[in-house]
Formats: sequence, C-alpha cells, structure tokens
Amino acid sequence: MGSDHTTALGDFLRSRRGRLGPAEAGLEAGTGTRRVPGLRREEVALLAGVSPDYYTRLEQNRHPQVSAAVLDAIARALRLDEVEREYLHGLVRTNNIGSGGRGRPGAVPRVRSAVHQMLDVLGETSPVLVVNHRRDVLSANRLARALLTDFDARPYRERNLARFVLLDPAARELYGDWEEVARTFVAVLRLASGTRPEDRLLNELVGELCVKVPEFSGWWDTHRVRQCAYGEQRVRHPVVGDLTLRHETLVLPSDPGQELCLYTAEPGSASAESLRLLADWTAPGAGASSGPVEPAERTKPA
Repeated sequence: MGSDHTTALGDFLRSRRGRLGPAEAGLEAGTGTRRVPGLRREEVALLAGVSPDYYTRLEQNRHPQVSAAVLDAIARALRLDEVEREYLHGLVRTNNIGSGGRGRPGAVPRVRSAVHQMLDVLGETSPVLVVNHRRDVLSANRLARALLTDFDARPYRERNLARFVLLDPAARELYGDWEEVARTFVAVLRLASGTRPEDRLLNELVGELCVKVPEFSGWWDTHRVRQCAYGEQRVRHPVVGDLTLRHETLVLPSDPGQELCLYTAEPGSASAESLRLLADWTAPGAGASSGPVEPAERTKPA
C-alpha cells in the first residue's frame, strides 16, 4: 500500500479535485449532471493555466518533468494548504528521481549526548521525545515515558509513536479523542510515505497497520497529509487523571531527520499540577513504589 509511489501522485490529485466544487473554485457550475464529484480535469487545467491534456498526463503519471511554477499553479487551483503543496512537490520529485533506493530501510540516526542531556533536564517539568519521520521514538525522557508508555521497555521495532497510538489498547484509554489522534498519525505517515517511498521500514509499518487496524485503510485512502507541528492534547492518565497539554514539534537543525516533541501545561492550571504530581511520582527513588495517587489526593482534572 505505502510503497506504490507510481500511483500516489494521481491518487492525491484526484482526491483533492474531488473535494473542491466549482463554486468554491470560482467557476460556474454549468448545466447537466456532473459525472464526477468536485472539479473535472479540464476545470483544474483552466484554473492552473495549463492544457487539459497536460494536466491529464500529469494526473496519470505520464509527464516526466514538471516545473515548480506549474505545480504551484495547480496547488493554487486545488486550494492546497502549505503542507499539501510541499507534499505535491515531493511526490513529483520522487517520480523524477525514481526508486533506486527501494528496499533499503531508512537510516536510524543517533541522538546526540547533548540532546539526551536536554531531555533529562526538561524531564523535571515537561515530557519530551525525539522522533524521526516514521515517528520512531529515538529518545524519551522519564516524564514522557510516564505520561505515554515506556518505549525503552518495548522491543526495538515497537518503539514507534504511531504504532503505539494505533495498535496498543492502552492508547485508546489514554487519549480522550483517540480517533482524531489516530487519524492525525495516519496523515503524518501518509506525508512521510509520499516523499520516502524507498523506506522499507515505513512501508512495512503502513502495511502492518493496514492489516491490524480496521479503520486504517479508509483513513489512508483519504490522502490527508499533515505535519505533527503543534496542537492541544487531552490525556486521561491512570495515575494523575485528566490533563490538557500543548504539544510543539521542533526540528533539530544540526540533526537531519530528528524532531523534538515537547508537551507543556498551562502554568497554574490543574493540568500543570497533575504533571508535577506525575514528575514526583516517577522521580528516582520516589517512584511508583509508593503506589498510585488516590483520587482524593489529586487536584481536580483540567
């Protein structure tokens, strides 16, 4: 599923013109019954300023070279957002380069010692993880492991945030809005898969999720793409109760392919107090040996 990059471009373009009606694109709807949902190919071509034959060949993956200016025009015609526009460019670059690297797993980069040290320092107040494009967890501090799951205790190939969210029953209990979280991770994997079709480990992960998660195929086929940049996360933790956290993803400029995922709570909020309780509960020498925090001892959930 995730490895067929030869059809990904056409599938993506068809999905995006299918969601955009003539009125939304500034066109007259015309008369008669429309045989396809959304825009026709010739309408996209008109809006992008290219010939219908040119656009058709592009959608059918029969156009070997496409300029950045033409892709930007098509992106504007289809009302693509910035992430979708970059995804479109990435799909075309992948097709132009070919798949000479197909079958080789993506390299797993090492996390620098200074980054490990930073995670330990932040671990007193904030859960932090280092992930790659597959959402493999390359490193996680103590508070992140306590908040989500102990990735270090899992088999090497199961240390993956998307795999945890989509396959682990505990994740459905942990995330208050599990379906939206799961759909977001599918969109993140779709983004990575479209620009890295040669990554065998990523393709294997997508294939496994397709088989094991009933909802996955339907979500994957929407061709939704998304970066895990920032947002709000509701967590229902078994020890400290409900938390509302903000997450930010920061790219590490000196470490290509690595991103820092940082979770914070609003200062002074009940969630901040719950996060502090979780940090105390997992502190070295004080930890889980004291047992869970009883509900009567907890601050009211955020």
